[in-house]
Amino acid sequence: MKTLGIVGGIGPESTIEYYRFILDGYRARMTDGSAPHLLIDSLDVNRGIAMLDANDLSGLTNYLSASVERLARAGAEIALIAANTPHLVFDEVQRRSPIPLLSIVQAACEHVRSLGYARVGLLGTGFTMRARFFPEVFARAGVELVAPSEAEQAVIHRIYIGELLENRFLPESCQAILAIIARLREEERVEAILLAGTELPLLLRDAGPEALPLLDTTMIHVAAAVDALVK
Repeated sequence: MKTLGIVGGIGPESTIEYYRFILDGYRARMTDGSAPHLLIDSLDVNRGIAMLDANDLSGLTNYLSASVERLARAGAEIALIAANTPHLVFDEVQRRSPIPLLSIVQAACEHVRSLGYARVGLLGTGFTMRARFFPEVFARAGVELVAPSEAEQAVIHRIYIGELLENRFLPESCQAILAIIARLREEERVEAILLAGTELPLLLRDAGPEALPLLDTTMIHVAAAVDALVK
């Protein structure tokens, strides 16, 4: 059995979800009563956000790379970063890594392509929605990602940083994001919404609009991790 390392804590609530869902997924596949070998290195989300706010991508790369190296020294044979936004520097972190890393972006792209969608809305932190690391990967697969307007991005980012990362999930914030999703469906004609922020499903999982799939990158990434563990 492989040992999976998880770069976690960014944010803490979604890291808890990763742990729980990886256990559930593994036990569903392996019915012998065994459990996967998991290691978690929990980072400081506020430090990561400060680096992003300062556009200190070199510092963020160093911070994440040090975490991966700690996991590898502890025995991890594969690893993942339990968040979307840090994948802004994924390529460089992977280049430095002594072990293979499972990309949430690549896993999400393969999942969306398998479903046959061609035009998908992109929700996440402001850092994720403004950046090109998701659209570039998806464009190579023939999928167009549509981000909300700048004003809508500001609303989502404020909710994400000011509430979700602090474990606050407010009904009015859920409704505000659902209104943005409704506009993307009606005006932008998106076929699905990619929740490219691992805290967003905690707010929206049971509140999604009918007939518009919400694609949960946490669960997609978890499925890729379970696949890697049981190979």
